[in-house]
Amino acid sequence: MLPPEIIKKIRRIQIRTSRMVSDVFAGQYHSVFKGQGMEFQEVREYQAGDDIRSIDWNVTARMGHPFVKKFVEERELTVMLLVDVSRSNEFGSRAQIKRDLAAEVAAVLAFAAIQNNDRVGLMLFTDEVEHFIPPGKGTRHVLRVIRDVLYYQPQRVGTSIQSALHHLNTLSHRKTVAFLISDFLDHDFEPALAVTAKRHDMIAVAIRDQREEMLVPAGLIEWQDAESGRRLLVDTSSSAVRSAFAAAQERSRSLLREGMARRGVDLIELSAGAPYTKELIRFFRKRERRR
Repeated sequence: MLPPEIIKKIRRIQIRTSRMVSDVFAGQYHSVFKGQGMEFQEVREYQAGDDIRSIDWNVTARMGHPFVKKFVEERELTVMLLVDVSRSNEFGSRAQIKRDLAAEVAAVLAFAAIQNNDRVGLMLFTDEVEHFIPPGKGTRHVLRVIRDVLYYQPQRVGTSIQSALHHLNTLSHRKTVAFLISDFLDHDFEPALAVTAKRHDMIAVAIRDQREEMLVPAGLIEWQDAESGRRLLVDTSSSAVRSAFAAAQERSRSLLREGMARRGVDLIELSAGAPYTKELIRFFRKRERRR
């Protein structure tokens, strides 16, 4: 039985994100993710204006006059949500932790997908894949996805994006739309990303917190790495320390952007506790222009 606060949180996310999808994202999602190919429907007689490249020469020779092949778009897609639930995603300096934002973004994408009759699956990972929901349809299915992103209790604390990508490649032989939602506090995953980006339509969603990007002057602070347990004493009153920290974080963001661009992976950057609608709209519009 789920705790009452989790049920309330799921309900709030359902109301907020389903309304957002209906008002803002449904049409843009449809125009961006139109299907992975064309499916043969029928052969019919040639009509003025038909593309001569679609002529079926075998049928034309048999019937004595031109016939063309008619194709329709394969509409149904499979959308996989790969969500990082490692311990670093339990951090949040505002009213929202990173994992809660991941759940909201997953809900928006899942509701947009089922509204377009696509299937949605979920993979939760730490330094290994811990939980998997096969692709499915319907509101009940999406609510289960949201519930598990919020409520699943990870058995491990580390992060391995590489493991999640290998698992996706093993499970999905057909091309899928894969959203990788993570804070990307990991390394050495680019080779796996390169392979996955060739097989699937990959979109990365980087979730951060403002306190991970800049320090406030608060004197000596002891930090503990959420995943490794290592401790570090930091003098935040030093402007040199704060500047070096900000520069290191900017380098990290730049490397992530460059790596994604090099692999042809779109990157959406979000911050926990901050509005995210504009960033998602910007992503959809960018994809639509490219198509």
